[in-house]
Amino acid sequence: MTILKIPQLTTLYNSAGTNLNTVKDKRTANKNAIAKRQSIYENLKPISTRIINFLDILGLNETTINQAKSINRLIQGYSKKSNQQKAEGEEGNNSKSTSRQSYTQTAENFSKLLQLISTVSAYNPNTNELKLTELTTYYTALVNATQVVNQTEAELDTALIERNTILYNDTNGLYEIALNVKKYVKSLYRANTPEYKNVSKIKFTDTL
Repeated sequence: MTILKIPQLTTLYNSAGTNLNTVKDKRTANKNAIAKRQSIYENLKPISTRIINFLDILGLNETTINQAKSINRLIQGYSKKSNQQKAEGEEGNNSKSTSRQSYTQTAENFSKLLQLISTVSAYNPNTNELKLTELTTYYTALVNATQVVNQTEAELDTALIERNTILYNDTNGLYEIALNVKKYVKSLYRANTPEYKNVSKIKFTDTL
């Protein structure tokens, strides 16, 4: 019965509160990372199209230009039947996994496009945004953005597991202990007493 004493209950309450705040912070960090990644990726399709337009005026051989256009179609998503780059915050694990892969694959295709234009000696645009050094920096930003999303998502998942353990563990979770407190008060004062009625009306649920 030690676990039902006030000091132990207070410790459990404080631990649960701390964990809930941690979950809130981790969820916010993950949402911010997702929003930042979406912002960074917004320019990917337009910049890829501009690269192709520049390649088109260089008089390249048909094989090279067709290869570049094929990669660009993958970046644009024309060959995909499924929607890519969905918001992840409210999706299930399968949707999050698909979205993560689509971002990663799109960045990989952009890398292939950069590898291709690095072999084109005539590729030397005047526009800084289209220069290979700037494009390489942009590619790095794409990769880093997804890495941050993955990291914050993993941290959120860990915090959620810890939260569920604190709240719903079968033996010493907050929910189970709260029910036992009610039972204990009922055994001391009986069901029709004010003491038990005050405790019994406090609602606890086994899901969030």
